[in-house]
Order: sequence, then structure tokens, then C-alpha cells
Amino acid sequence: MKSADTPSSPRSSDALLPEVAVNFALTWDARASTRTGTRSDFSSPLDKRRLLELRASADAVLVGRTTLEAERMTMGIPDDLRAARVERGRPPAPLRVVVSASGRIDAAQPIFLTAFAPILLFSTTQMPQATRMELEKSHAESQSRSGVILHLSEGRELDLREMLATLWSRYGVRRVVCEGGPTLLRSLLEENLVDEINLTFCPRIFGGTDAPTLTGGPGAFLPGALECRLEAMETVGGECFACYRVIRSG
Repeated sequence: MKSADTPSSPRSSDALLPEVAVNFALTWDARASTRTGTRSDFSSPLDKRRLLELRASADAVLVGRTTLEAERMTMGIPDDLRAARVERGRPPAPLRVVVSASGRIDAAQPIFLTAFAPILLFSTTQMPQATRMELEKSHAESQSRSGVILHLSEGRELDLREMLATLWSRYGVRRVVCEGGPTLLRSLLEENLVDEINLTFCPRIFGGTDAPTLTGGPGAFLPGALECRLEAMETVGGECFACYRVIRSG
């Protein structure tokens, strides 16, 4: 598996975009969550530790609004991984990046009550004014809160390529780890923006047709089949950990 010390580099065809790695746990029938989209805690403590190590390898951690709120994420890392980053001359924790095209985000989420790393929120001008004001207000009076840097684009859709370019040029981000959800991953795949896929296959079977797969619920095919090369694989206690590199045509 890729270690936290592995240097990152941009894809050759997009020299001004950071490398994008994704990380998901799946059941054996390829379900990434429950049929209602709520958090499904079906992976082992070892998988959760690997998630944190992968997160610590990034300059920025990326997540969609739905996953952020369903899992009540703060997107942090434990003290030992923070110390290891500092020893390598890096900030204690990666930037926290949240995307939401609608901007209808709950400003009371736990992430906004922590101050260990900056929060960048990419949305559109659809964001309600009340939400914008709540997120933009200064938290200088409280050291337990983190301010939010808003990046709002015109229109109804987010340009993920432009978002990644902004992370590269304005924030010096060279490696992004995306932790979901499936809808965000699908959008990244449709734009050919994913470089590395980390999967944990868990010994569970959900069945049914409503639980989302790696790319969301039932729907249209991707614009083209995605070909990957297996870089590393390990089985521990019934789980299979695999790291793939996306093969780019041309």
C-alpha cells in the first residue's frame, strides 16, 4: 500500500492538477453504504487505521457534503500521524476540502467546531445567503472553531477540474485524498481526474438494489470503462486491501 512518505506528483497530462487518490471500503457485493446512504460501519479497526494513514499522506482531504454530514466527519488525524507530518516539515494536518454544488450545508456540523486545519468549501452561488453568512463569520473569539474559506462559482454545477487547479495554484496542494461519497467519486471519474484507487473489500454482503456502489446508485455507465493496474494487495483477517493505479489511454 502507498505509505505516507510516498512523494506525490501530478498526472503527466494535467501538469497543474494535484494527484487524486480515493479511498473506499466495500462489501463483497460492492456496496459502499447502506440503501439509505447512512454510515455503515462494516470495516475493521485495521481498515480505519489505514484510512487515517492514507489521509495523513495528503496535502488535502476531499469529501462531499452528504458524506460529511452522514458521518459527522471532522477529517482529522491522530497525534502520532500529526507528529510524523511535522517531522517531515509538513503542516500537522492536511487541508480539509468540502464540496457542495447546492451549498445547503449544515453550519453546525462538527467539522466547523474544530480548528486544527483550514476548511475550504467549494460551492456555487446557489448557496443560501444565510448559510454563507454563517460560514463566513469570524470565529476569532473562539480558538475551538475554524473559519471557512468559501470558493463560490457561478452556475448550478461545480467544475471539479477548476477546483483541483485552485488547490494546486493557490494552496500548494500536490496530493488529494477523496473519501467520498460515491456521487463525488463518479463525478471525478467522469472528468478523468482520479489517479489512484484504494479499496478495502470487507467480508459482508448487503444484497438489494438500493445500496450505493462505488459510483453511486443504479444509473448510466461512465463515459468509458476505467482500466486500472494493481499496485499492491494484502489480506488480513478476512479483509482484502488493494491499491490500484488508473491507466490513462493515450
